[in-house]
Amino acid sequence: MENNAATTSIASVTLEVADLEAAHRFHTAFGVDAHVRLRASEAHSTGFRGFTLALTVSGPATVDSFLGAALDAGATVLKPAAKSLWGYGGVVQAPDGTTWKVATSEKKDNGPATREIDEFVLLLGVEDMKASKQFYVGQGLTVAKSFGGKYTEFASDESSPVKLALYKRRGLAKDLGVAVDGTGSHRIVLGGTAGSFTDPDGFVWEAATSIAPAPSTPSATS
Repeated sequence: MENNAATTSIASVTLEVADLEAAHRFHTAFGVDAHVRLRASEAHSTGFRGFTLALTVSGPATVDSFLGAALDAGATVLKPAAKSLWGYGGVVQAPDGTTWKVATSEKKDNGPATREIDEFVLLLGVEDMKASKQFYVGQGLTVAKSFGGKYTEFASDESSPVKLALYKRRGLAKDLGVAVDGTGSHRIVLGGTAGSFTDPDGFVWEAATSIAPAPSTPSATS
């Protein structure tokens, strides 16, 4: 395991969606509109998109609150909320196709449900952990945690709204309760301080100058 200060981080996460207004309504109702940007796109995409967005919250009641809001807004259940060895959590799929995981390390509530998100994490599914890890280190990211060829987590500074982690694609799909197969666009674009590039698994990064969430606006399809 390695621990160092971050030199590069994610400044924004942009989801590419077919229906911009509908996606905005969903994310507002879900309570994550301040954490993601939206961009109109008709890019072809089928099956597993190779990533998930994960919310870490304070306790089981808050997990249920977020998942309930997502379902009320049109999401479908991929994994019902349940206790596990590591805590409590569940997985849903938004109407735009994005998978969301909401979890807590706590198994019992220490207070009432809140609408606060303690940590916002982007998990990218990768085919070759060693190659992807080396690629991101080469882009200026710093490894915070590394567990063999299964999982890598990068450090982020206090100003970054997103924590980035890599997970073996097959393992991530299993964790989410979805089939591993998928084709076409990932339907996500990452804004970062390292500039524009595409990683070994096809995830696209673009140069970002601000970490503040921007209003959702249509743009050219990708």
